[in-house]
Order: sequence, then C-alpha cells, then structure tokens
Amino acid sequence: MTRTVPLAAEVRRATDTLAQVGIASPEIDAVALAAHVLGCRPEEIRRRMILQAAVEDAICERFRELVQERANRVPLQHLTGQAHFRRLTLRVGPGVFVPRPETEVVAGAAIDAAAQWQSPLVADLCTGSGAIALAVKDEVPQARVVGVELDGLAFEWARANRDATGLDVELVLGDAKTALRDLDGLVDVVVSNPPYIPTGMVPVDPEVRDHDPELALYGGSEDGLRIPEQVAARAAALLHPGGVLVMEHADTHGEQLPRRLERAGEWTDVVGHRDLTGRPRFVTARRR
Repeated sequence: MTRTVPLAAEVRRATDTLAQVGIASPEIDAVALAAHVLGCRPEEIRRRMILQAAVEDAICERFRELVQERANRVPLQHLTGQAHFRRLTLRVGPGVFVPRPETEVVAGAAIDAAAQWQSPLVADLCTGSGAIALAVKDEVPQARVVGVELDGLAFEWARANRDATGLDVELVLGDAKTALRDLDGLVDVVVSNPPYIPTGMVPVDPEVRDHDPELALYGGSEDGLRIPEQVAARAAALLHPGGVLVMEHADTHGEQLPRRLERAGEWTDVVGHRDLTGRPRFVTARRR
C-alpha cells in the first residue's frame, strides 16, 4: 500500500526549514518547490492544501531534497529551472544571471521608450538570459531587437530562451563595449543591465555571491561604474540623436551615474528612476 503524507503539513514543515536559515520568502519558495515537484501552478498547491490533499511519500522525498538544497541557498530558480519575467517564463540555471523582479521595471521603461517609434530598433547590451530583449520583443512585436552577451554560457541560455519563446530576437556573442559597429547611429533605444557591483564588495546574499556568474556582477572598478560608463559610451555611438538610453544601476549609484552621464556631454534629459521598493534603480537619458 502506498504511503501518503498531508501536503499542507509538508509545505508548513518546508516553510519552517527555510525560515530558520533566513530565506526571505520561505512560504512562497516552499509552495513554488511543491508546484515544481507536482507539475502544477502554485495556486493549485494552495487549493490542494485547503482541501487537505495528500501526496505520495516518494514524491515528498523529492520535495524534501529540493527544500534542503534551497536551505543551502541554491537559488530557487536553479532548482525549478525557471524565472518569471514580466509576461515570460524563462529558462535559467548555473552560468547565467537570474533576472530579478526590479529589472522588470527597467524592461518596462525600455518598452515604453521603444513604443515611441513605429518600427523601433532596440539593442540590449549585456543581455544575459535574454530577459529584457525578449520582453521588449514580446510587448513591442514590431521592434527589431538585438541582444549582445559576452559570456558563452549565458549566450547559450539566451539562445535557449529565444527558441523556447519563439520570439525573433537577434543574438550576438560579443563585448557590449565594442559590439554592433554596423548599427552606429541607427538605434532608437539602448537598454542595459550591466555589471555594477564595486570590486572588493562581496554580495551578502549567498544566492548571488555563490551562484551568479562574476562576469555579470562586478563593474570593473572600486565604485562599480567603470563598465556601466563604457557601455553608456557605446550606447551613445549606437543611438541616433533623440535615441533613448535605459540603464540599470546599483541603488547606491542613484546620484553618481546620472551625474557622470551629464558630464559626458553626449546626453540630455538625464533622469534617475526608482523601482517598486522605492530604491534608485535605473537612469534614462536621450542622445544629444
């Protein structure tokens, strides 16, 4: 006879386990892992919990294994293989930066900017998993979108996401600081989430420190702004006059990066923006 276990009790136990090690959203993560194991949506897990449904003990063993890995601070997205970003579900795993909810606001700004043109040309520099580029193409289907990524493994994740979503985004393996020379002066919108953590500043979260690729994290200088400034300089070359730059930055760069863009002399209408938590998150500027 197959032994069964109450689902609600298992999820509560997992929630307690994750809370004890400092996971910020223990109940949400526990439900997400249960949904992954049972092959359904989190809403269905909550419904089954209310109905006091039971699951086979063998399935619970797999669930408990994943909960322990999450307790060891393996990113939730690596365990499920998925990251949700705006209207998309993306494939992620070791070797690619996991897209964060705050970056959805950055993508939204790029989408709004692209909508100003009838057939916009959009470049996503440092595309990583392809999250921003794919979101722009998904929500502005008339756009031509090109994503540039330096790391070969991240590039393969972006290509897998493009193929899985069926969104026609061009992907280029190359350095965002020098790529797309053939598009100089032709681009309507450049969007970028470049590496911006100061060198020597180790992220506190183990999920970031131990699992996100260093190439996607560190900004190449003590203040973390060397690479963002270089990417902005490339954006200035790519954009036509009046074209728009949208760039994510650290919450500590809310004054520094806009000020440096203003000093560069290539930008007008430089504006800093906050994310949904109220933290400085990205800057927009228009090419002179």
